[in-house]
Amino acid sequence: MDKRVVIVTGAAQGIGAAVSRAFAKSGAIVILADVELDRAREVVAGIRKQNGEAHPIRCDVRSEEQIIELVSHVQQQFGRIDVLINNAGKSQWCSPFDLSASAWDDILATNVRSVFLFSREAAKVMRKQKKGAIINIASTRAVMSEPHSEAYAASKGGIVALTHALAASFQEEGIRVNAISPGWIHTGKREELREQDHAQHFSKRVGEPDDIARACLFLADDDNSFINGENITIDGGMTRKMIYEQ
Repeated sequence: MDKRVVIVTGAAQGIGAAVSRAFAKSGAIVILADVELDRAREVVAGIRKQNGEAHPIRCDVRSEEQIIELVSHVQQQFGRIDVLINNAGKSQWCSPFDLSASAWDDILATNVRSVFLFSREAAKVMRKQKKGAIINIASTRAVMSEPHSEAYAASKGGIVALTHALAASFQEEGIRVNAISPGWIHTGKREELREQDHAQHFSKRVGEPDDIARACLFLADDDNSFINGENITIDGGMTRKMIYEQ
């Protein structure tokens, strides 16, 4: 990843922050796009202490204008875009009887509309290079659910479908598009977790943001260019484990 230009959305915390740190450590120039600029700056400060190169940019991914402006700025400053990680997302647990149309639209705009818009704009730059990698962060909730998660589930299912559609459309441009569906990824302190939390996984542990960051590095590597249009589930086997309540 040496000196490759990487944009990470929703980069100020959790998976996005871990992905940003991993790419910077690998030698990439990382653009941290997040609506919470101060928190993004904190992540950037940590990266720079480790001699990595990173730049925070405020971006509300619900805004087409801000997405276009950010991609244009990155192109003008660095001359290229090599990797885009569409990670930004939000959720709202709400009964479908109470979920408003405006809340539905907000979640879909944040989680899936932004993936299309960012991919479209970044691909305009990548096509000139005849090369690029786009990685979308979906979720195992695209295929399994808890109650009151309709908007979030729909958005993540949309990301999975959008991923293979974009891979088909961008194939002549040399742009690969893949998705990662994380399962339970804990972003807090490990001591907050219980024994039964870990036991729900074949891997006998709850996931960490770095598990997803390493997968992003793998998919961005040109040596793995035969992986295209794919959705990779990373959940410690949780979605494969049959559970019968006694």
